[in-house]
Amino acid sequence: QVQLVESGGGLVQAGGSLRLSCAASGRTFSTYATAWFRQAPGKEREFVAAISWSIGWTDYADSARGRFTIARDNAKATVYLQMNNLKPDDTAVYYCAGGREYRASRLQNDYDDWGQGTQVTVSS
Repeated sequence: QVQLVESGGGLVQAGGSLRLSCAASGRTFSTYATAWFRQAPGKEREFVAAISWSIGWTDYADSARGRFTIARDNAKATVYLQMNNLKPDDTAVYYCAGGREYRASRLQNDYDDWGQGTQVTVSS
């Protein structure tokens, strides 16, 4: 079992930046992928970004591409989400998810490990 713990959320003004971190502990895997999802009140959880830890392949939702950057530090077993030019629509609980996958998948069902979430609030 892999435990994922998110941190770095908070309250920022529109146009500001935040860097989310997701620290993994427990068993490590040679093939692993980590993704960020978010869920706003009254909406379904949606894909934000994903990365393959072994190769570094990435994928982004259209809403995130160009503003957000996902990266990993394999030695620290940590994945980051750098969020720039934040908008009020980015307000949500952000979840880190992981799974034994080669691909940087957009699909929630591909991920078995989930963090507790961290709140991101962007004010106008």
